Amino acid sequence: MNTSSQTDTAAAKSPPALRLVKTIDLPRGDWLAVRKRGIGSSDAGAAVGLHPYKSPLELWMEKTGRDGNLPKTDPNDEASPMYWGTLLESIVASHYTKRTGRKVRRINAVLQHPTEPWMLANIDREVIGSPDVQILECKTAGMNGARLWKDGVPEYVQLQVMHQLAVTGKQAADVAVLICGQELQVHRIERDESMIYRLMALERQFWSYVERDQAPPADGSDSADLALRALYPQGSGQTLDFSQDSSMSAAFSDLLVIRQVLATNTQFEAQVKQRIQQRMGDATKALFETGSVTWKRSKDGLGLDILSLLKDQPELAQQYPLVKPGSRRFLVNS
Repeated sequence: MNTSSQTDTAAAKSPPALRLVKTIDLPRGDWLAVRKRGIGSSDAGAAVGLHPYKSPLELWMEKTGRDGNLPKTDPNDEASPMYWGTLLESIVASHYTKRTGRKVRRINAVLQHPTEPWMLANIDREVIGSPDVQILECKTAGMNGARLWKDGVPEYVQLQVMHQLAVTGKQAADVAVLICGQELQVHRIERDESMIYRLMALERQFWSYVERDQAPPADGSDSADLALRALYPQGSGQTLDFSQDSSMSAAFSDLLVIRQVLATNTQFEAQVKQRIQQRMGDATKALFETGSVTWKRSKDGLGLDILSLLKDQPELAQQYPLVKPGSRRFLVNS
């Protein structure tokens, strides 16, 4: 499987993708419905637990139609990276052609793997007439996202592209990324049969959770926490007895140990920090052999004394009520 001859043979035999649905005039709602029919290329990193912002559990909720309580990104929100990524995609593609001389064109369809119907892909651009590369993936990265690109193409984007190569049977893709609106980088990703084999195995495992309608394990990420709160927003008042469940009892014991370790480390951190602060006195900055710290006063802020305002004008509470929805709290008792 890992030899070059086997890789070349497998790649040569890869059949082309099927065109599942034309997207040129497809409403966004219908396009989202099509995406729920399988794992798309942008889902690949989340499906295998390697996406920096989305967990397998959150992705599972989307695929099974349980995402009603999850926050949605407005495609017209100008503060959203998605908005600017969509807006700048054609500019990135145009400058890729200017930089490399390779012509590109849109593929207005959702593509489907010829033998694995749950494997779907949307391709930003097809590279025309190049024996070296056949796919172009366009990306943008702002100030926060740029850190993910400092060592090259992030892992979750590599998986996205490898998924595209798996679906299409193509041999290579270029990733063109516009960093902070002023630096265009172009990275080449070659087809890797061994990586595709492992990726498909993990994706197939995730898709089995969707088919069985069984949630995958939460992974401790912020995304998984958000998913659990959306999945179970309210308590039923029921009490479950896990005292005879060895697995859950072990998990609870681990939780108590970890919390004790964290509490001890938090206290030790505070002691060390205060030791440095005490030596600094009124100094603003301190230098050390391996780094530095600063201890500055923040700017004064201007707020509103709500309690005093309502005391003087209690009728405002009735005129401008604001209901803040409660959330479930996880409290540990031992």
